[in-house]
Amino acid sequence: MKINEIQRIGAVNPYKQNQEQRTGQTERKRSRDEVQISAEAQEMLSYSRANDTERAKRVQALKQEVSSGTYHVDAGKIAEKVWPFLKK
Repeated sequence: MKINEIQRIGAVNPYKQNQEQRTGQTERKRSRDEVQISAEAQEMLSYSRANDTERAKRVQALKQEVSSGTYHVDAGKIAEKVWPFLKK
C-alpha cells in the first residue's frame, strides 16, 4: 500500500475550493429587499389617514357611552347580520 499516491496529495484541496466557492456565492447573493407599493394602495393609505381623525372621534364617543352605560345595542341589527351565516 502506498501512502503518498499522486492522486491523494491534492485530495483535500478540492473540498477547500468548494467551500471557498460557496462562501463567495453567498456573499454575492446577498442583496437588499425592495418593497413597491402600488398606486391603489397608496391611495387607500392616504384615504385612511384622512379619515383617521373622524374615526378617532367616533371611537372616543363610543368609549364614553360604554363607560357611562348609555350605549345601546340594537338586537335587531345584530340578528340581521348574523342570520345569513346561521342559515348556511
